[in-house]
Amino acid sequence: EVQLVESGGGLVEPGGSLTLSCVASGFTFGMHDMIWVRQAPGKGPEWVSALNSGGDIPDYADSVKGRFTISRDNANTVYLQMNSLKPEDTAVYYCAAGQRYSLPSYRPHDYNTWGQGTQVTVSS
Repeated sequence: EVQLVESGGGLVEPGGSLTLSCVASGFTFGMHDMIWVRQAPGKGPEWVSALNSGGDIPDYADSVKGRFTISRDNANTVYLQMNSLKPEDTAVYYCAAGQRYSLPSYRPHDYNTWGQGTQVTVSS
């Protein structure tokens, strides 16, 4: 079964940090680009970060650049390290896998396998 499972979400105070994990199974992880997308209450999906299959070409939305870091291991997990969190980072965070390109796509519709999401709440 093709599957992505996110974890690591939770409640954190402004300025705090969290690391999200996304574990893949049922497909060749190393041959897929990965993306993190978030959705806040009452808003549409927002691209957060993407990473190519080789793990050496990350890309970030302007809203998180300098605060978030995407990475992946050689096995089956992609991470999102989130620092200096703000209340506006509150959302459900989803990871997804998609076809690999020369540069990782920031468009969610280029990704066809999605996890169930993990809630991140930034509040004092």
